[in-house]
Amino acid sequence: MKGILAVNHFLNTKKYNELHNALLSSAEKEGIELEIKTNLALSTERADCDFVLFWDKDINLAGRLEKEGIPVFNSAASIGKCDDKAKTYIELLGKVPQPETIIAPKTYFKADFSEFAERAVERLGLPVVFKECFGSFGEQVFLCSSVEEVLEHVTEKPFILQKFIKESSGRDKRLEVVGGTVVAAMERINENDFRSNITNGGAMRPCVATEHEIRIATEACRTLGLHFGGVDILYGGLVCEVNSNAHIINIMKCTDIDIAALIFNEIRQSLQKGNV
Repeated sequence: MKGILAVNHFLNTKKYNELHNALLSSAEKEGIELEIKTNLALSTERADCDFVLFWDKDINLAGRLEKEGIPVFNSAASIGKCDDKAKTYIELLGKVPQPETIIAPKTYFKADFSEFAERAVERLGLPVVFKECFGSFGEQVFLCSSVEEVLEHVTEKPFILQKFIKESSGRDKRLEVVGGTVVAAMERINENDFRSNITNGGAMRPCVATEHEIRIATEACRTLGLHFGGVDILYGGLVCEVNSNAHIINIMKCTDIDIAALIFNEIRQSLQKGNV
């Protein structure tokens, strides 16, 4: 079986290279011929492969590959729903519990959001979590203690405001789901930041997920159409975010579980069943 690992041409750092090399190594062990191609290279050529493992967020490219008849994991639609935090929230409404969230109204340029911020804070309380809709590793996420602080982070980029879950400050669980099953779980703890991300200084340790956490993690991935994904769950059992192409190196090191091999097994089974 021949596949392409699609990665972003402009994210060429040690962290990303470590992930890409781990995926290549795992594919080789699984008897899969996997070749790295960047989104820049694929933008000007046709893909010759049985599938694409799409470890990027260039959904226009992923959509084009699908139109050309190539199975893409995860799909362009699923990646798009996970990449945009507002879309993730909407898709999961009524499916799994989430922190109360208010989506900022659309604007075409930097505008005065003071009236919106005041109304949102009145409903959500303070402090309130500000999140740009697009971002990874806890970047562009801020804990705001006033309306004025919210407004300091507003740009022309779309954003959401979320109720701050105090009991989960600096703590959450990452559950990795593959093929509808939770295959690994770790707890992330940051004593110096309300964000638990390892990139922001958080520590990690393997943990046992509760039945409730397993149910909502698998339901979130099913709802979003993911063959595999990382689900962040706050204490109290609320889904915080869902990652369509999560950086799996940390959880693999933490739990000693080869998630990459499980992903390739899911891809192989899906292709055999025509479940793409």
